[in-house]
Amino acid sequence: MANESDATANADSAEDLRWMTEAIALASQGRGQVEPNPPVGCVLVRDSVCIGKGYHQRFGGPHAEVEALSDCADATGATAYVSLEPCCHHGKTPPCADALIRAQVARVVVSVVDPFDQVDGGGIERLRSAGIEVTTGVAKEAGEDLLGAYLKRVRTGMPWVIAKWAMSLDGRIATQTGESKWITGPAARTAVHELRASVDAIAVGMGTVIADNPLLTVRLPQIAKAQIAKAQIAKAQTPGSTNAETAINTRQLVRLVYSQSRLPDLQTQLVQTASETPTWVIAGPEIANADLAKLADHDVDTWQCESSDPIEMIRQSLLWLGSHDNPRGLAMTHLMVEGGSQLLGSFAAARQIDEVHAFIAGKCIGGRNAPGPLGDPGIEALTDATSLRISRMDSFDNDVRLIYRR
Repeated sequence: MANESDATANADSAEDLRWMTEAIALASQGRGQVEPNPPVGCVLVRDSVCIGKGYHQRFGGPHAEVEALSDCADATGATAYVSLEPCCHHGKTPPCADALIRAQVARVVVSVVDPFDQVDGGGIERLRSAGIEVTTGVAKEAGEDLLGAYLKRVRTGMPWVIAKWAMSLDGRIATQTGESKWITGPAARTAVHELRASVDAIAVGMGTVIADNPLLTVRLPQIAKAQIAKAQIAKAQTPGSTNAETAINTRQLVRLVYSQSRLPDLQTQLVQTASETPTWVIAGPEIANADLAKLADHDVDTWQCESSDPIEMIRQSLLWLGSHDNPRGLAMTHLMVEGGSQLLGSFAAARQIDEVHAFIAGKCIGGRNAPGPLGDPGIEALTDATSLRISRMDSFDNDVRLIYRR
């Protein structure tokens, strides 16, 4: 009899894992569209058959549980597999826990308990109070991996930082004369634009602005059209609409410039196109207000740190970006740092690199003075190195991308 019980428990665990894996895969489809909300998936199962599924598709839209229930004629007695604890508070939508209770599901299986202070076990408690069986922690590692950016922002108030660079096989991001276009091929560069389209903001330092005069936009036809449409909607918003209401339609990529002591020239592409694509400057405290005002006249938003120390500037700026006090009025969840090496080095020294996308070309550059991806201040002992784990590897013609995560 004990063996039969063990076999049943193992079968139940395998079934839970199977359907939760599908819920997490569904949730991943919302990444880059729902932030600052978390990407969530939901699968409804009865008698080992999927009877409905859905995921949170866009910021301000229906949550995963509601999408799944809409996909199902009758969820009575079903098990709901949800990648994140159902919410129990009124936000832009009613509580999802209540929707599951009204649908009369018999059981809810949760991968990750939501640490958000308005939830944090409250959804589970509400379900159990309604007589619904709740199981938590199924496929928890995979669930937390998908939700890493959301979890960091909720727990620390800072966005998830993705460091991106392209380098040669021997670890150079440019020649010793500074030439860097192009180390990788067209296919790899397309992947970079897809990554840009999935984040809230791209950050560069003044060295990159001076050397490359970058545009830092998403240059993929379909996505570019969507960005233009968002900008047009933003301009058409009525004066009485709130920041949150506007953001539903205007979650546009933001371009950030870290300016410790010098500002972008008014003729740079970033400043000249600031009215079309949001451009913010994070400035050191020594920069004059009059100079910042000149940028403001060109539609560039500016914010000054209290400290000129590069590491402290990183910390202060991340807290600002992760708050509702930034010009967009919404907390940022994903920040992509594209360079240069000094800015990337400062993020590494501040221990604020959560994910690395290293594009490696089948080229050798050499040169004692050719730069690597991470500049000063660097570390003195290997024990101080940032430790990351391999997450994924992609190939693009003769280039590869290695993705590492904290």
